[in-house]
Amino acid sequence: HVNHSPVNPRLGVLLCINGTGILNSWLKRNAGGGLGYDEMNVLASEVEPGSDGLSVLPFGNGAERILMNRDVGCHISGLNFNRHSGAHLFRAAQEGIAFSFRYGLDIMQETGIDAGHIRAGMANMFLSPVFREALSCITGTVIDLYNTDGSVGAARGAGIGCGFYESTAEAFAGLRPVGTTEPEPSLSAAYTDAYGKWRELLKSV
Repeated sequence: HVNHSPVNPRLGVLLCINGTGILNSWLKRNAGGGLGYDEMNVLASEVEPGSDGLSVLPFGNGAERILMNRDVGCHISGLNFNRHSGAHLFRAAQEGIAFSFRYGLDIMQETGIDAGHIRAGMANMFLSPVFREALSCITGTVIDLYNTDGSVGAARGAGIGCGFYESTAEAFAGLRPVGTTEPEPSLSAAYTDAYGKWRELLKSV
């Protein structure tokens, strides 16, 4: 917003998903058994893509814009007490969040917006290799990560807006890439199948 002007318009579209990080933090508090996020990610990585049939709709934080302002709540489907463990739940939650991104991106594409590349700070959900893999594979996008986060981005934006920086280039002088995740073709079928089941679950609620 701070670099928009009539001469050089900078307009964008915001994909808002309320139930992303809060789902992961809820699992940590209520099902993590004292585990940290890194430990939860390790456990999730030990489960194959698709979470052995377990699906999670990550919509438990109020009305969702991508669902036409409906409040459908969070849903866990396909749970089998004999097969599934906490690791499956951790992975299914992260996959569900990635699938909600895909669902939202599909809506954006219907309006003519093509999101073929994702640039994000190395923070929050993007700290998880499982989430990055799922998101990259199910959207077919390359994810570039940078040494920043939301708070640093807000500070830079404020600095640009108030004139602290002489240029945008100066504000982002310290920004550098720290990693890239690309779609893994060998996992495409598994994620596509899991996303199909997730979509059917969403249609049913």
